[in-house]
Amino acid sequence: MERLSRRRLIEDSVVALGATAVGGSVGADVQAPPAGRKAADKLRIAIVGVHGQGRSHVRAYAAMPDVEIAAICDADTATFAPALAIVQQAGKKAPDTVQDVRRILDRQDIHCISSATPNHWHALVAIWAMQAGKDVYIEKPASHEVLEGRRMVEAARKYGRICQVGTQSRSNKGMRDAIEFIHKGGIGKVYLARGLCYKRRDSIGKVTSATPVPATVDYPLWLGPAPEKPVMRRQFHYDWHWQWDYGNGDIGNQGVHEMDKARWGLGARRFPKSVLGIGGRFGYVDDGQTPNTELVFLEYDDAWIIFEVRGLPTNDLRGARVGNIWYGTKGIVVSGSYSSAVAYDLRGERIRAFDGGGDHHRNFIEAVRSRKPSHLNCDVEEGHQSAALCHLGNVSLRLGTDEQFSNKAKRFGNGNNEVWETLGRFEDHLAANGVALDTATYRLGRTLKIDPRTESFIGDEEANRMLTRTYRPPFVVPDRV
Repeated sequence: MERLSRRRLIEDSVVALGATAVGGSVGADVQAPPAGRKAADKLRIAIVGVHGQGRSHVRAYAAMPDVEIAAICDADTATFAPALAIVQQAGKKAPDTVQDVRRILDRQDIHCISSATPNHWHALVAIWAMQAGKDVYIEKPASHEVLEGRRMVEAARKYGRICQVGTQSRSNKGMRDAIEFIHKGGIGKVYLARGLCYKRRDSIGKVTSATPVPATVDYPLWLGPAPEKPVMRRQFHYDWHWQWDYGNGDIGNQGVHEMDKARWGLGARRFPKSVLGIGGRFGYVDDGQTPNTELVFLEYDDAWIIFEVRGLPTNDLRGARVGNIWYGTKGIVVSGSYSSAVAYDLRGERIRAFDGGGDHHRNFIEAVRSRKPSHLNCDVEEGHQSAALCHLGNVSLRLGTDEQFSNKAKRFGNGNNEVWETLGRFEDHLAANGVALDTATYRLGRTLKIDPRTESFIGDEEANRMLTRTYRPPFVVPDRV
């Protein structure tokens, strides 16, 4: 079993010091197409992970005349037929089917990897592919652990690869215009970016013994970097999102889209200076481990990101359920979708509306052809920064203690009205869903100070150890790329 060394954690301070200036090396051209392939040739792509979101990758590339899907890959062979049907319906040549991603990495006829595996595989697929000379589109969140994201950035720069992260709002005209409006001072100085993930999630149920792995799944391969454990959930696919070994909860699932937009609008290019996560799994008892109700407070020098996860029934906030609100000295911008937003002045009068979609997969292909990472709408550095904020909040929460809902004053006595307002709505929401606040407890996370230069916690070795994980050989994210 392998874990990142303490020495490497220290050495990272040097790497991150230069790398966290996000725009620095991103604009440089990267390596030319491999020998034997002209820039105008048809790009051959392999799609890894085609059970759910991966099928949208298949549809996207199957519709592109200058792209050929050379292979589809999944640890579950039952996923092959539906993916092949999509390619067939598009009138394209049937790709190869491969169960083990390692069997396609050394193929010179495959130029790109587009991956939608479970979260715990994201970094390893991306790094292995870039080491093999392939460009990569990796689904959100970029990583399962904070340090994995930094390794991905290092790999992209070292091997001269194009690496896009799948937060699609970055390619939508409506969001790009709204963010530009914010950055140009449309609502004055922004002091708070709020991310909302008010998405109903039912219980995943509770098992009393291990459930059988589907016969079509190579389970050791599916586990990859994760520890070898029996399956303790009723539904093998998707419900891994709510178990720490494989997923990151809804803040790292749906929520990372909104976290990315919150940070983007705020203009935050490095880690915050502190983080606090609180929450719990309320309303049912099941095999889920991640919170279904969570608050994360991320403090910057002159602004905050506050993130809210609600998996129980809830009202919207200013018209948004899954979206964002940016608060400025002259007004607010509310976004309730991936591609639209509305700006209001301080009187609540509508100033301007933004709308329009885009094609994130196409943006990736165009950047592959140009060999310019700056052409990417979500370069891996951006994806790492946003995923890391989700992970930081979860680290704080997981290191916390179970507390009563009373006596908050001594714990949140920082005088920040936005914090108090958010906590009040947190309690009201739970009470409205039948949670007895006089007897229930929540997880009060550990307030963690952060050094943005080194992307590590200050004076907390226990928290720093949670920036990475123990890997199961040979599925090891390398200490160095």
